[in-house]
Amino acid sequence: MSLSEKPIGIFDSGIGGLTVLKEIIKELPAENTVYLGDTARVPYGIRSPETVGKYSIENSDFLMSKGIKVLVVACNTSSSISLLSLKKNLSVPVVGVVEPGARAAVARSRTKKIAVIGTETTIKSDSYKKAIQSADSTAEVTGIACPLFVPLVEEGWLEGDVVTLTAEKYLAGVKDLGVDTIVLGCTHYPMIKDVIADVVKIPLIDSAVETAKEVHNVLRENKILRNNGGEPSREFFVTDSPEKFAETGKIFLGRAISNISKITVGA
Repeated sequence: MSLSEKPIGIFDSGIGGLTVLKEIIKELPAENTVYLGDTARVPYGIRSPETVGKYSIENSDFLMSKGIKVLVVACNTSSSISLLSLKKNLSVPVVGVVEPGARAAVARSRTKKIAVIGTETTIKSDSYKKAIQSADSTAEVTGIACPLFVPLVEEGWLEGDVVTLTAEKYLAGVKDLGVDTIVLGCTHYPMIKDVIADVVKIPLIDSAVETAKEVHNVLRENKILRNNGGEPSREFFVTDSPEKFAETGKIFLGRAISNISKITVGA
């Protein structure tokens, strides 16, 4: 198999990364893809950095065994903690979800006052703050943890009073900060971005969209874009509950999911 024919590998702690896969398919419809959702060990956002690092290596090793040409870490927690290590130790290009969103936020913001919303682990890691200030040292970054958004989305509560009231509770004070750009720092959050946008009335940066653009750039720069006109392959692997993944994942991906295999990663 030629390098260009090899698939893009994507992993996440569960189903949230399907929002990234959805944007990759939209941006690069001809590319073969293989997705791993570590559904047996979700969520990563409450794990220690050491544990997240271990899981990230195990997931990457599995995808490397599938002959991927680029690895996408579609998990904000893993991107925050493990990206540098994976880039150093893997033989393929590695793209995370933090840096593309950070760069887009800097380009969009006029006041250079930017908020990032995400899981507690992502916010505590300061990964977005570091990435944003690396792109523009004058930027002021406020991190806001919104832990209830993930379980709401996974329950399929994408609109309605509960979601709106939760968003209002978390984000009530964001306008007082003078923020003019908000980064969705979790792959689940694009599923409720209309609700969030309605509450804050501030432009949002969808890291999934920006990550797909980054993957396109990496493939083009490395001259490994797939040009074959044949139907692309879509493989899915999970570590638990393929039925639940297919049911909920359909909402995230916007299409039915088949070809799901249950596997074990790590020891």
